[in-house]
Amino acid sequence: MRISLSLKYVLSLTLIVLLVLSGIFWVLTRSHEKLVMAQIEMQARSLFQQIVITRRWVADHGGVFVEKLPWVQPNPFLPNPIITDQRGRAFVKENPAMVTKQLSKYAQREGLYFFHITSLKLMNPDNAPDDFEIAALKRFESGEVPEVAGTEKLGDTHYYRYIAPLKVERACLDCHADQGYKIGDIRGAISVSVPMDFAVTVIERERIIIIAGLLLVGGVLVVTLFLATRRIVLAPLGRIRAQMAGFSSHSTQAVELVRTGDELEDLSRAFGEMAGAVRDYHSCLQEKIANATRELTEKNIALEKLHRGKSDFIAKTSHELRTPLTSIKGAMDYLSVKLSMRDTDEDRDMLVFFETIKKSADRLIRLVNNILEYERVELGRREMNIRDVNLKELFHEVVTAFIPLAVEKDVKIRLKAEDITCGVDADRMRQVLTNLLSNALVFSPSGSAITLTLESRNGMVHGSVEDAGCGIPESERSSIFKEFYTRNVSGGTGLGLAICKSIIEAHGGEIGVTGSDKGGSRFWFMVPEQRKGEHVDEKTAACR
Repeated sequence: MRISLSLKYVLSLTLIVLLVLSGIFWVLTRSHEKLVMAQIEMQARSLFQQIVITRRWVADHGGVFVEKLPWVQPNPFLPNPIITDQRGRAFVKENPAMVTKQLSKYAQREGLYFFHITSLKLMNPDNAPDDFEIAALKRFESGEVPEVAGTEKLGDTHYYRYIAPLKVERACLDCHADQGYKIGDIRGAISVSVPMDFAVTVIERERIIIIAGLLLVGGVLVVTLFLATRRIVLAPLGRIRAQMAGFSSHSTQAVELVRTGDELEDLSRAFGEMAGAVRDYHSCLQEKIANATRELTEKNIALEKLHRGKSDFIAKTSHELRTPLTSIKGAMDYLSVKLSMRDTDEDRDMLVFFETIKKSADRLIRLVNNILEYERVELGRREMNIRDVNLKELFHEVVTAFIPLAVEKDVKIRLKAEDITCGVDADRMRQVLTNLLSNALVFSPSGSAITLTLESRNGMVHGSVEDAGCGIPESERSSIFKEFYTRNVSGGTGLGLAICKSIIEAHGGEIGVTGSDKGGSRFWFMVPEQRKGEHVDEKTAACR
């Protein structure tokens, strides 16, 4: 999937901004949470100090007497906890512990906070420590820490809990001297519990505000950077790209300098210089190509003239040679007949030489005829008479002509042909079958069989000649249809298969050779159907 540069830039910039804003958000929220927690801790520590000062004041005054209310019970652990004034009003003595407890109840009723005085050596069971306080008291007694703080959920409310030890002072000995305490000993501790619901609400609200602010800042930053980048970078790059695209389509198009006053302008200038160099080189190259094409055309014309002259010379020479060679062959036939009639030893010896001369003359005549036929094809002077031909009958006719030679060599010829009629040149097709069957008969061993097939597939007529001879190596199959290529066969001219190839290609077909399942060779060809009575030139038809 292709992604534009603008989209890549926006996505990358957005990702970077999100990562940076996420880090900022984490730092700000953590800092804000720590600040809120520090404020709560400071509040708890201040409350603790206020309670300690209040207790010290009560202790320094030996306790305080407050008017006894109906629901107030005197402290059973104090001697003479109640006194009566002259008017008969009863007053209850409150020690620091009782004052601390009463103040805690008042604060808890108001929903503000509460505190608890406790100890591991209790005088009042109501002051029994909870798990948090027990752990803190043990740490105080071991001297590990001077104070302990943490958060805890009590009921449905989260509290920030702070606890610090209470040390025995001189005023404390009035009540606790008989317990063996000395000044400076840890008597117990006071825990302060401050509700955190408001703090949590503040943290959540501030977190939402921070998120909204960061998203707003991030959005504005992304949009601003994108607009600025598009104006400063992407727009000039777009103009340079458009110029490059236009130059690639029309190399003559002028390249306009993109003025930005920075590296992009340098890039545009470099492209303009490169375009000018390419344009000059293209003009020079076009001129060279035109000159080379003109020279090549002239040379091709001259070469064609030479080739036609050569072919015409060979054709005329072959034609002129054929007449005397035919006369020589006729004379040899006549002399051979005369010598055979005399039947003397000398005549029989001469007859052997005459037979050798006659065979050489026959070979020369075949060579001249093949050369003449091939050159006619090369010169395009052979017209083909295309008409509807029953190929099954044509195949049968050629096979019948070869039966005497096959019987003489003890080779069977089998024909597997469909009844097919199509437009071909009957004489040219007969020449192809004759050459292929003749070659197969030459290479077939005694007692073997040659199979000819004819069938129609997909609008094409397929024919083949398959033998059980020595076969053709795969390395030679691409050269077997070239002119004058032979496989050291006595009497061969090397033009038979080349002529077959030109005839088949003139019909608009193909010819080739493969290995046979019998171990020999399988020559195949295929031609399309043509209209009846169509006259085509071999050279022209081969190029269709």
